[in-house]
Amino acid sequence: MPRVFLKRLLLIALALVAALALPAHARAGLGGQCGLPATKPLWVDFGDGSVPFWHVFAKPGNVVAASNLIYPPKIREAGAKTVYFDLYLNNRVGTPSAPKDADTIVERANRLFDAAAQSSGCDKPVITLNELFGAGLETPWSPSNTRYRANVLTFLRTLANRGAKPILLISSLPYTASPEAADWWREAAKHADLVPEVYFSGPNIHKRGALLGSRRLRLSMRRAVTSLTSVGIPADRVGIMLGFQTAKGAGGREGLQPATSWFELVKWQALAARQIAAETGITTIWSWGWAVWSSAANDPDKEASACVYLWSRDHSLCDGPAAAGPAFNTSVTEGQIELPRGSRCLLSGKRIDEGTLKSHTRLTGDREVAYTALLARLAESGRTTITQRRVLAAEAAVIALRFGGSRSAYLAALVKANATVAVARGVLSDELRRADIEVAFAAKPPSAREVNAFYLAYPELLTRAVQALPAPWWLGGLSRGLALSPLAPEELFRIVTGRVATVQAVEGRYAVRALGDVQTLGSIPFVQARPAISAALAAFERRAAFESWTIRRQTLQLQSAVCKRDDLPATGTVRLSSYLPFLSV
Repeated sequence: MPRVFLKRLLLIALALVAALALPAHARAGLGGQCGLPATKPLWVDFGDGSVPFWHVFAKPGNVVAASNLIYPPKIREAGAKTVYFDLYLNNRVGTPSAPKDADTIVERANRLFDAAAQSSGCDKPVITLNELFGAGLETPWSPSNTRYRANVLTFLRTLANRGAKPILLISSLPYTASPEAADWWREAAKHADLVPEVYFSGPNIHKRGALLGSRRLRLSMRRAVTSLTSVGIPADRVGIMLGFQTAKGAGGREGLQPATSWFELVKWQALAARQIAAETGITTIWSWGWAVWSSAANDPDKEASACVYLWSRDHSLCDGPAAAGPAFNTSVTEGQIELPRGSRCLLSGKRIDEGTLKSHTRLTGDREVAYTALLARLAESGRTTITQRRVLAAEAAVIALRFGGSRSAYLAALVKANATVAVARGVLSDELRRADIEVAFAAKPPSAREVNAFYLAYPELLTRAVQALPAPWWLGGLSRGLALSPLAPEELFRIVTGRVATVQAVEGRYAVRALGDVQTLGSIPFVQARPAISAALAAFERRAAFESWTIRRQTLQLQSAVCKRDDLPATGTVRLSSYLPFLSV
C-alpha cells in the first residue's frame, strides 16, 4: 500500500478517535449555544466599548465578542448575538515563566464563568480566552511551563464541565511535533475550540497584488489550521482569528497607504478566511484589532474598514463600497480560487485537469512528478505548436522503428507502462516540441579542450560519414558530416555504403546517403572527428539552455496560477519519455 495513502488513513483515524473522545458538550459547535446561529462558519467580531463604532457590528445576523455588563446588553438589544471575551487569561492561569498556584485555578475559572454568564445573559456562555502564551515552545517543557499548561487544561475543563463553551486563542503556531505536545493539544481540544491568531503585515501582502497576496493569506491560514488538524484534532474544534490592528508593530495595517489599499486587503482577508473554512470545515472565524486603546490605534479608517470586512463576507451586513469610497475595488472574485469543473489548475487560461493529472500519475507513479511534467507542458506549449498530424506521424514512426510495425506490440508496451494512447501522444508532442525549441537556441562553440576530452572519453562510439536532406539536427544543422551514435537514428548505421535510403526518425524522414562504412570514433583522426564532436557538444549545450529556459517559463506561469487549495506544481525538467523510453526523440 502506498506510503502517502497509509499516512492519509492514519490522519483520518486520528481525527476519528479524537472526535469520539470528545465529551458531548465539546463536540457540539457554537450553533445553538446561547441562541447563536447554527451557520458554519460562524463569524465573530470583537466589538465592546473599546471599539468606538461598536454599533457597526451590533446588527441582526452578527455575533459580537464583548465583556462587562454595559455593552453586551446594548449589542443584543440592537439585534446581534454576543459571546464573552476575556482579555486577561494570564491573570487567571499565569504565564509560562510564572504560572499561578494550581490550587487557585478552579476558583478562578468559576468566577469567570459566573461573570461571563451574567454578561452574556446565558447560563452556558461562550467564553473566549485571550490568550495562550508560549504555544510554540518545544518539549521538554520547563517545570514552570509544564505547570502553566496544566493550569490551562484545568481552567478549560472547569469551564466546560459547567456547560460553558471555552474558546482558546493561540498567539503563535502551536508546537505539536512531540507526542507530549500533541497529547496536550488534543486534551485541550476536548474542552475548548482552538483558535490560532493569523495576522499579516499589510504592506507585505498588498504589494503582491490580489492573486499572490490572496494566495499568501490562504497559505498562512491553511497552515494554522493544519498545525492542529494534522495531529488528529477535528476541524470543527478549530477556528482562526484575523487581525486588523492599526497601531504599528502588531500586524495589520502597518501604515499601508492609501486607505483604498487597506480596504482591499481587509476584503482579501475575509474572502481568504471564507475559502479556508469551506476547504477545511473549521467552525469559526474571529476578527480583532478594531479597538482603540492608544492614540497610535486611533485610525480614522477603522470604521470604514470594519464595514468593508462585513460587506466582504455578506453584502447585506454593511455598505462597504460606500464606506470605502469610489476608488475601492469591489470585485470579490479577483485573486480567488474559481476553477472550471474538473480542473486542478488554471495557468494563463490553460488548464491542468484532475483526470489528466491522474492518468499521468499512473504513468510516473508519483503525483508530484506528473504535476511538474504537466506544468512544463503548458509552459512550453506557448512557444510553438505541434500539430496532431505530426504527432500521429511520430507515433507511426515509433511503431515502425521500435516495434517492427506491430501496433499491438506498441499498445502492449503502453499497458505495461500504465499509459494510454492519449498519454503517449501527449508525450510525443512534448518530445517534438522540445526538439523544435532546442534547435532555436544558440550554443557557444565548445573549447578545444572540451572537444578533445570527448574524443578521448568515447573511443568506442559508432560514427558514419553521411549526407542527409533535410539537414538534420544530429549533424548540427548541416547536410553533410559525421553522424554520431546515439544522436543519429540507428537505421542510418545499417545503410549499404554508397546507397541512398529513407531514414525514418521519430521527428521526421531524411534522405540519407552513406558516404563511408561505420567506424568507431577512436579510429577516425581527431581532425576529421572534431566537427562532429563540436556539433554533439553544441546539442548538449542547447539542451542545457532549454532546461534553464523552461524553468524560467514555468516560474513565470506560476505567478498567475490558480490551483485548487493553492496546491501548485513544482518547477522541473521532467521528461515523461524517461517512463516511455521508446517515445524519446
